[in-house]
Amino acid sequence: MTRKLPPVDVVLVGFGWTGAILAQELTQDGLQVLAIERGAWRDTPSHFPTTVAQDELRWYWRKEMFQSTARETLTFRNSRGETALPMRRWGSFLPGEGVGGGGVHWNGQTWRFLPSDFVAASHNAGRYGPLGPEMTVQDYGVTYDELEPHYDRFEKLCGIGGRAGNLNGEIRAGGNPFEGPRSAEYPNPPMHMTFAQHRFEAATGELGLKPFPGPSANMSQPYVNPLGCQLAPCTYCGFCEKYGCGNYSKASAQTTILPVLMRKPNFSVKTHNEVLQVKLDSTGRRATGVIHVDQNGEEYEQPADLVILCAYQLSNTRLMMLSGIGEIYDPATGDGLVGKNYCYQVMSGADVFFDDKYTNEFVGAGALGMCVDDYNGDNFDHSGLGFIGGGYIACWTTHSRPIERQRTPEGTPTWGSAWKKAVAENFLKSTNVGAHGASMAHAGNHLDLDPTYTDVYGRPLMRMTFDFTANDRAMSVFLTERVREIAERMGGREIRLNPREGPYDSMPYQTTHNTGGTIMGTNPSNSVVNRYLQSWDVPNLFVMGAGVFPQNAGYNPTGTVAALAYWSADAIRARYLRNPGPLVQA
Repeated sequence: MTRKLPPVDVVLVGFGWTGAILAQELTQDGLQVLAIERGAWRDTPSHFPTTVAQDELRWYWRKEMFQSTARETLTFRNSRGETALPMRRWGSFLPGEGVGGGGVHWNGQTWRFLPSDFVAASHNAGRYGPLGPEMTVQDYGVTYDELEPHYDRFEKLCGIGGRAGNLNGEIRAGGNPFEGPRSAEYPNPPMHMTFAQHRFEAATGELGLKPFPGPSANMSQPYVNPLGCQLAPCTYCGFCEKYGCGNYSKASAQTTILPVLMRKPNFSVKTHNEVLQVKLDSTGRRATGVIHVDQNGEEYEQPADLVILCAYQLSNTRLMMLSGIGEIYDPATGDGLVGKNYCYQVMSGADVFFDDKYTNEFVGAGALGMCVDDYNGDNFDHSGLGFIGGGYIACWTTHSRPIERQRTPEGTPTWGSAWKKAVAENFLKSTNVGAHGASMAHAGNHLDLDPTYTDVYGRPLMRMTFDFTANDRAMSVFLTERVREIAERMGGREIRLNPREGPYDSMPYQTTHNTGGTIMGTNPSNSVVNRYLQSWDVPNLFVMGAGVFPQNAGYNPTGTVAALAYWSADAIRARYLRNPGPLVQA
C-alpha cells in the first residue's frame, strides 16, 4: 500500500550538482524543498577523509561510488538490427550514485560552450549549406550571452582557476582567444603546470596554435566562495576522477553548497529512496508529485506543487518515459521526442615516451592541463572537410594510478615479462595528448525502453542505441592528425597513436558525458523542454542536466549543465512562482 505524505512546495529527484543548485536557489524564496536521492548520504569528513587511502580497487575497479548494476543498468546495442543486452558492469561511462552525484568523482574540467555551439544548426547551415538528412542537430533555444552571467556565477561558486582569453570583448594573451566574452576574470589563477604541460605549450606555440591553461575546479590557492564555503589548495595527489576529494580542494556540492544548504529549516533530503514515477493528475497536464520507494520496499506518494528532475541524464530520460510524459522517439517514423538525439563524446589521443626526461605523472590533478581550442566548434574553416564540429586538444596530467594506467610503446606484448619491463621503464617517462571531440546528433542514435529486461522493481530498463557516425569519424580522423603533429613536436623518443577506430564499444572507459534524450528547443515539435527547461507537456515539471543538450559540444558538459540550472532557477523564481504555467507559449 502506498502511503501518502504531507505535501511540499518542491520535490527534487536526485541530489547532485543541479539538485544542490536548485535547492539553494529555491529555498531563498522560502519554499519548502525536499530532495529525494536513491543513493547514500556522502560528506567529505565521513566518506573521503585524508586518513583513508585512495584505494583503486575499492573506488574504481569495484565501483563503490557508482550506480549498482545489480539493481539497475541499461541495455546497449550499436544499431536497431541488433538485440540489446544489459551492461553487467560499467565501462565507457560511470553514472554516480549518492549525494553529490557525478560531481563527487569528476575531474573538475569546467568549460563554457562556444557561442556557436548554442546555434549549431543555423550557424553551420548558414556557413556550409544544408546538413545531412540523417543529422538531427538543432539550436538550443538559448544563447551564450543569455547564459554568460550564470557561467560566471558557477565559476565563482566553484573557485575555478584559469586565465580569461576574452574579457568583455578584449582578447588577452595567455587565455583562450576563441571563448565567448567573459564579464569577469576567473576567480582563481591557473594551476601550476608540470613538465608535460610545458612541453605541450612549447610544441603548440611552435605550430602556430594558441595554448592556454585548462579551466580547473581543483583549487590553485585557498578560496572562499560567495556562500562562505572554504576550499583548500590542491595537493596534486592525482586522485580526482573516480574519487572523492578529502582535502576540500575539488569543487563539488559537498564543498561549495551543502554546508550552507543543510542548515536551512526549509530544506530536507531523503537518501536510499528511489523515485519510481512522476505522478500526474487526470488531465496528464499537471504533476501532483512523485511515487518513491525506500530501501525496505515501502512505497510513498510525495505530493508537491513543483517537480524538478535533477538526476543523471539517463535516469531523467527514463523517468519521463516510465511516467508517460511525452512520446518516446521512434527513429523509424521520426515520431516522438523523448529519447531523441542521444549523443556522447568522440575521443582519441597519442602517448608520448621520453628517454631521459621524467614526466612524474603521479604529481597530477583532475584539471591540470594545457589546451588548444583552434580546432574546436567552428573555430576553423570546415569547408571541404566532410564534417561539422570539432574538439579541444589537451595535455592533462590527471593521474598516474598504477593499476589503471600502464602506457607502453607500440609493439609491446600485452602480458608477461616484456610487458612488465615496458611498464616499469615508461611509467615515469610518458604523457598523453588527447582530443576531446563533439558528438553531433543523428537520427539513429537514441534511447528508449527495453522490451525484455527490467530492474529490481519490474520496470523496463533503458535501452541505448548508439554508434559513431560518419561525421564523428571524419572529425576524429582530422583531430587525431592534429594530435599526432603536436605529440611528435614535444621532443619524445616516440609516440603511440590511439585513433578512434571501430564501432562504439561500451566497455573501455571514455567519458561520462552522456547527453540528449530530453532535449531543449524552441517549440513542442522539436523539443521535450522549452528554453527554461520546463516541460512543454507538464508545465510544473522542469528537467535539468545534459539530457537537454540537442547535441554535445567538444567540451566537458558540467559548466553548461550548471549554467542552465541557474538560468532555469532564475526563471522559476522571477516568473513561474508569480504566475505558475507555461513560461513559453507554444
